Amino acid sequence: MADPAVEKSPAEIVSEGQHNKDFKPPELTGEIGAPPVRDGMIVKGVTSAIKPHMAKPEIQSKLGFPETLVDNWEEVAVRKLGELLERYKSLQVYLDICVRCGSCTDKCQFYLGSSDPNNMPVARAELLRRVYKRYFTTEGRIFGKMAGAQKLDLGVLSDWYAYFHQCSQCRRCSVFCPYGIDTAEISMAAREIMDSIGLGQQYVNAILGKVHEIGNNLGMNPKALAATLESTEEDLEEETGQKIRLPLDEEGAEVLMVTPSADFFASPHVESLLGYAKVFHQAGISWTLSTAASEAGNFGMFIGNYSQMRKVASRVGVAIREMKTKRLVVGECGHAWRIAYSFWNTLIGPFDTLDPKYPAPQHICEFTLDLVKRGAIKLDKSANDEFTVTFHDSCNVARGSAMGDRPGGQFTIPRELIKASCSRFVDMDKDTIREKTFCCGGGGGLLTDEIMQIRVQGAMPRVQALNSVMQSDGVNFMALICAICKAQLTKVLPKYGIPVSVAGGVHQLVGRAIELGAKA
Repeated sequence: MADPAVEKSPAEIVSEGQHNKDFKPPELTGEIGAPPVRDGMIVKGVTSAIKPHMAKPEIQSKLGFPETLVDNWEEVAVRKLGELLERYKSLQVYLDICVRCGSCTDKCQFYLGSSDPNNMPVARAELLRRVYKRYFTTEGRIFGKMAGAQKLDLGVLSDWYAYFHQCSQCRRCSVFCPYGIDTAEISMAAREIMDSIGLGQQYVNAILGKVHEIGNNLGMNPKALAATLESTEEDLEEETGQKIRLPLDEEGAEVLMVTPSADFFASPHVESLLGYAKVFHQAGISWTLSTAASEAGNFGMFIGNYSQMRKVASRVGVAIREMKTKRLVVGECGHAWRIAYSFWNTLIGPFDTLDPKYPAPQHICEFTLDLVKRGAIKLDKSANDEFTVTFHDSCNVARGSAMGDRPGGQFTIPRELIKASCSRFVDMDKDTIREKTFCCGGGGGLLTDEIMQIRVQGAMPRVQALNSVMQSDGVNFMALICAICKAQLTKVLPKYGIPVSVAGGVHQLVGRAIELGAKA
């Protein structure tokens, strides 16, 4: 134990957390609603001690952030907030227009799972809004607390570090806000401010460092990647009897495939990679992966840092130019698809070297479904007869992107592809899917074990909805199109007594159903 007589630094005071390994997950009652009031009152701060590890000095330095909390951190933080307000006019609007109507209060999975009212979206946003009022509004400077303003001190900063890392930036609250306030943007701003004063989060910032230095989130160097793909090709040939390739750095291929690095290594992610490979092989379309762009994910978004986002995305631009491909396809990753769809054109575009006949970028689900509809590949539903399938709408796909050439394609295209791959499909409750979908509980940079408690609690609404269709309809497979959802749910489902095998990828189903060698 630490010696209580030893004085702690301000950074240690702010980031110090308590990690309860013996916590129990919420009960699966079949109900998703506001948490019960305890002893006639709401208990505030029950998850205030759940905090991620603070980034090590060398990690901060690699990203150009202060190595530890700077001495004049209040001054620097206020100055940074001022810069963000000037750069992003929407941020000031969101901080100004909230009327505390309460529409968002019970819409956050972390509030529903943890019962901590600071995890109500409006309350979390108030942590920043009160500081904004104190330093940037006339009434706040004059009347202080009477005007809802608050000085940024260590106590407030400690709450920022806890609760802005108990937000997955899923934007579900925004769907229900009558003013359309994007609380995710407020969370991103708070994290960017904390990075600027030397209070970064270890998990996210370490991964950004790996991408800049090595090229992907896993830290897999080019030799390791090539060896992994070669080994996977051998496994594919043994399974199928056919030479199905996983090409790397092949100049002139028709398609550049950019996918999360988890697809190269982790399970069930790799099963979707095998599905992609089978689709390209059977359709006779040349494709390549790239060592330069061996990561679709972009954790720069999670800390709200545009320059980090652009630096990570720049690798994709390099790969497009080097590989001289005609098409750009993105694999199964939720936030990666949001960034690709919504930001790549300004981060690394324009894509004037790609073939204008095709969407740039294009989601792998849209790519594959088009082949199915044109008869270029055939799927045998009976290959998945052991499954009754449901689908989890990943939050960044559902609320931060689109897919295909029609409104709502991000909802219909994955479902159409699943239904083409299996005989039995069941949707979860209508209030838990599509634009109302609940986050898996691990997005937004929360996929780190020291905050496992809040991850499990945040997953509760999704698991409740899943468990309901498991009981009523015999669902035994939940299809996913997000690397983080796969990593989160395979870790969390067993804590609720649900087998890890229930979670898998859409292209895992496609890979089982595709008829290799069938004539189009």
